[in-house]
Amino acid sequence: MTIGQEVVMSTTRAWATDPGRAMPEYTSSDSTQSPEERLLDAYSRAVTGAAELVSPAVARIEVRQRKGAPGSGSGFLFTPDGLLLTNSHVVHGGVQILVTLPEGRQLQADLVGDDPDTDLAVIRVAAPDLRPAELGDSATLRVGQLVIAIGNPYGFDSSVTAGVISALGRSLRAFSGRLIEHVIQTDAALNPGNSGGPLVTAGGRVVGVNTAVIRPAQGLCFAVPINTAKLVAGRLIRDGKIQRGYLGLSGQTVQIPRRLVRFHALAGEQGMRVLSVEPGSAAETAGVTAGDIIVRYGEMAVGGIDDLHRRLIDDPVGMPTTVTVLRGADLRTLRIVPRESPAEVVR
Repeated sequence: MTIGQEVVMSTTRAWATDPGRAMPEYTSSDSTQSPEERLLDAYSRAVTGAAELVSPAVARIEVRQRKGAPGSGSGFLFTPDGLLLTNSHVVHGGVQILVTLPEGRQLQADLVGDDPDTDLAVIRVAAPDLRPAELGDSATLRVGQLVIAIGNPYGFDSSVTAGVISALGRSLRAFSGRLIEHVIQTDAALNPGNSGGPLVTAGGRVVGVNTAVIRPAQGLCFAVPINTAKLVAGRLIRDGKIQRGYLGLSGQTVQIPRRLVRFHALAGEQGMRVLSVEPGSAAETAGVTAGDIIVRYGEMAVGGIDDLHRRLIDDPVGMPTTVTVLRGADLRTLRIVPRESPAEVVR
């Protein structure tokens, strides 16, 4: 097999992994191209094809706040009846949301619900002839895979950047302080205004919601996986919010003395030291006090504050469980009933 044939076969395999996209046809002129030129041509077709498919669904979002300067960002249609996904930090607290579609239509939008803990929100517009984007499966992503970001950075509408999946399974701190799990890292360039826009595959399927960039680093950009967004969007459409357990305490991750780890046969050498307990909270009712080190919640070991956050997402509100704490050298198990998280998030 010649080098040129290897490139064509490689491109064929790449397209075969995304059956929703047609295989590019090489004309007779391709025989005059070098292998590098053929590869570049295939790359260009992938990016332009994905952009053409998804761009009609990508909107500019402008938000008027009750206090402070107006904000803006991006979002994208994901249903034909006018539902859009975007970031919570784009629309949270807004008193007026204006959506501008690529063809120029400007529409008033209503907030369906937002979740600061995953930085996701759903808004709705009422208009005919909408062209939603197709949602993909973020569980099938691979490091090194080509992805395209579409958004409206600094007011430059329908801007397209391309890159690769740099890493999977990252964690990112949301504005609320909670940890967003399984975040996608990409080097597709993002800037202010890209927030809430789609991250898509070469086949034009949305696999992430662009959410953050690390400054002043270059090429460190992040997106919430679309599988997380599907779950959150479903609950927001149904309930208008995400219900999470709330204990009413603050804490920090600390090391546990090894002698106590060995003596009590603890699962790990870290826990969450309680710094304060809110009066009348679930934690106070259970008997948790400042200075306790939480080492287990229900049957799950707690190696720090983020472990506890994860468990409070999964456990139903109002369902009694136990919290195990180190108090001095003693290990105590307390009965606790998590309550609903406060509706207002301090930002």
